[in-house]
Amino acid sequence: VWRYSWLLTLRLDMTISTASRRQLENRVAEKQKLFQEDNGIPVHLKGGLMDALLYRLTMGLTVFGTAYVIYELCVASMPKKQK
Repeated sequence: VWRYSWLLTLRLDMTISTASRRQLENRVAEKQKLFQEDNGIPVHLKGGLMDALLYRLTMGLTVFGTAYVIYELCVASMPKKQK
């Protein structure tokens, strides 16, 4: 088994390349302009629809979790009735 490990290493070296297959367009300047624009929108919502959806999901889960914890604390604080 060990004698073939060098073949596996050689094969992996040939298949993994450091060259990029395609160059991505540099859009840093566009993003900087978008996020630095003074339009009254909080920076965590300037990314668009996906940011707004993630924000609302996070807020919903937070409110639900807080309400559930308060409910469980109330249930735990009440003594059980003796029969």
